[in-house]
Amino acid sequence: MAQRKKMFEAVVHGIFLLLGLITVGCVLLITVYLIISGIPAIREIGLVKFLFGPVWDSNAAEPQFGILPFILTSVYGTAGALLLGVPVGLMTAIFLAKAAPPRLAAMIRTAVQLLAGIPSVVYGLVGMIVLVPAIRNLFHLSSGACLLAAMIVLAIMILPSIINVSETALRAVPKEYEEASLALGAAEMETYFRVSLHAARSGIAAAVVLLPELVPYAMGRLSSWRDPFADPLGEGHQTIQSLYAIASGGAAGLGLGNSRQKYLYVPEPQNDFIFAVVVEELGLVGALMILLIFALLVWRGITLSLRAKDKFGKLLGIGLTSQIGIQVVLNILVITDWLPNTGISLPFFSYGSSLIMLLAQMGLVLSISRTANIERQ
Repeated sequence: MAQRKKMFEAVVHGIFLLLGLITVGCVLLITVYLIISGIPAIREIGLVKFLFGPVWDSNAAEPQFGILPFILTSVYGTAGALLLGVPVGLMTAIFLAKAAPPRLAAMIRTAVQLLAGIPSVVYGLVGMIVLVPAIRNLFHLSSGACLLAAMIVLAIMILPSIINVSETALRAVPKEYEEASLALGAAEMETYFRVSLHAARSGIAAAVVLLPELVPYAMGRLSSWRDPFADPLGEGHQTIQSLYAIASGGAAGLGLGNSRQKYLYVPEPQNDFIFAVVVEELGLVGALMILLIFALLVWRGITLSLRAKDKFGKLLGIGLTSQIGIQVVLNILVITDWLPNTGISLPFFSYGSSLIMLLAQMGLVLSISRTANIERQ
């Protein structure tokens, strides 16, 4: 029995090792491909000018392609967000794992989970509406959309990851370590910081190491949202083409199937930006009709859910229906450049596996409405 268990563990270990090697190999191949593809352009621009050029202006009469501002912005933004977010997240994780009363810890964990579920687009919106004006007024600047605002927003965004991973690492520390420290006369807090924290350092380091991958990506999304025309061929390309599609639709649209922007202009038009194509083909009138249908769907789902016979059914039905309504609003705000692009699909329109989950959600809402109607009768 023990031998079979060891064999099974060895097979599983080999499978995961193989999958890891395949992943690493794919990343290396992608890196090599990007380097080979970029060599002609870098050779023409010059490696020094490309890496250390202070200006990126691809639309100028004499284009300049210096990526130094992007590199420095990513480095400074990452460092600032880590400097603000890591101490707060680490202290919170220590408090939750070691010192907090169970009820208080449960409440804080729930709040952290809610923070983790908030889309980055919402963080960006709150930052632009609340934080940017506050920084402008506090420091008497012409514009508060600066690196400090991005650092604060990103520091808040990374808190759930730091707290969850660090708390898990701290809870994995053997109790014997802490008991031995306390037996030798160390205080509880001294034990937590000098023994538990030291023993969990590898897990905490993993949480911190993974964060720089998020920061430059999120900063790029925020900067392209603030001014998509600053990089029309890069980060702002999809948003600009979406606005062109909406504008060319007019009131009545170009006709079903007659969109021009969906042909190699709007990237992946069948996914997140499909509503821009719909507006181009059906016009403002068709778009308003679709929004009216969504509004009726949400209203009807909530009213039916309120008639459910139990509290769980009411909350479940309202939550599922509201999620669809919120997703519609966020998608439309993204394609009209009111919010940063965050990859939120349009329910029942966008292509992909999310359609299966939406149909399952509607099935649950219909089941809730059916039991509500039976109770009513």
